[in-house]
Amino acid sequence: IWSGVYQPTTEKVQKTDLVGNSSLWESAMQSLQRLCVTAAAANKAPSLNKIFINRLSQELASLWPRSLQGLLLHSDAATARGGLPGWVTIYEVGPRDGLQNESKKIPTDVKVAFIDMLTAAGFQMIEATSFVSPKWVPQLGDAKEVMARIRREPGVSYPVLVPNMQGLAGALASGCGEVAVFAAASETFSRRNINCSVRESLKRFEKVAADAVAAGARVRGYVSCAVGCPYEGRIEPNAAADVAVALQEMGCYEVSMADTIGVGTPASMEAMLTATLRQLRPDKLAVHCHDTYGMAIANILTALRMGITVVDSSVAGLGGCPYARGATGNVATEDVLYLLDGYGIQHGIDMDAVLRASEYISNALGRPNSSRVARALLARRADAAAATSTAASVVETVKPGAVAV
Repeated sequence: IWSGVYQPTTEKVQKTDLVGNSSLWESAMQSLQRLCVTAAAANKAPSLNKIFINRLSQELASLWPRSLQGLLLHSDAATARGGLPGWVTIYEVGPRDGLQNESKKIPTDVKVAFIDMLTAAGFQMIEATSFVSPKWVPQLGDAKEVMARIRREPGVSYPVLVPNMQGLAGALASGCGEVAVFAAASETFSRRNINCSVRESLKRFEKVAADAVAAGARVRGYVSCAVGCPYEGRIEPNAAADVAVALQEMGCYEVSMADTIGVGTPASMEAMLTATLRQLRPDKLAVHCHDTYGMAIANILTALRMGITVVDSSVAGLGGCPYARGATGNVATEDVLYLLDGYGIQHGIDMDAVLRASEYISNALGRPNSSRVARALLARRADAAAATSTAASVVETVKPGAVAV
């Protein structure tokens, strides 16, 4: 529906003013797209009707006036316990943000197999790679090959990060339907990371976003250092909010507020989101948390209570920030799923399949799994397998007729 009906008619609708409000039409079609993706994921789950109805309620509510949204968003079908959302989308960043800072060269075969395992697990959003210069990020120099070889499942999006027009050209040539751009809420971080001011970085990405949208691709935005910076310390909430607004205004359908170095607390997360939500709807935002101080899950729960329904995470807790000494990886997807399952929040992802992907990539990198939940569940399964093996060995040893009377 999305590729065959909406995209070719977008320009026509805007010219003829078919519904009288092109921005409302845009929102409605984006909602339709997300519902189609949800239906595809729900088809693999046992509770298809409940999952789809939950998401339908949220999407319809996003089109209503703010004063009426609560009628749908706080219905029993759309919410879990404690006013939390009934459905949360996990935006998996492991293949890109999780692997980009690895010093050891990772074979393309491993990356492709990893992404295919994530697809099989039921993720709707998998950030696959970045079309950036190999000079700056050697680990992702095989972006074109990765995108050519992964198994693309209908209804699953495989976004890629693009830092400039050259990166966008490579992404579009590889058939990427979604790209991500980024800007920092910290002036110092922006200058040290991409050698320009925040304002200059936003100006650079205006052309990237415009050309991406014109080519039929969706654009997602990141706000780095949304609560804290390795150089400036605490970031003013309004500074992060202003960057988020600028990214949306240039065409980003969603903006992810990133605690890049993992210094956030529920209090600072709440302050930043409060300032941002004064200007943007919650369905236009996501959160991206690192776990340096062990606060990521608490920060995500804070965001969920404030109406955010998209969470960035990385299988096995892969990743880190090269500009912040001691910064650990992204919050582990397994830990987030465990949180959501505890509240009965639907997500459409198979935890068993995630654990297989988690174990695979950890072994491929030759390091311990950074997810607490993955370590606990995998250890429990190993113990169960060992017990079963021991029991089978005993049965084999004590054969009929060999038992003394």
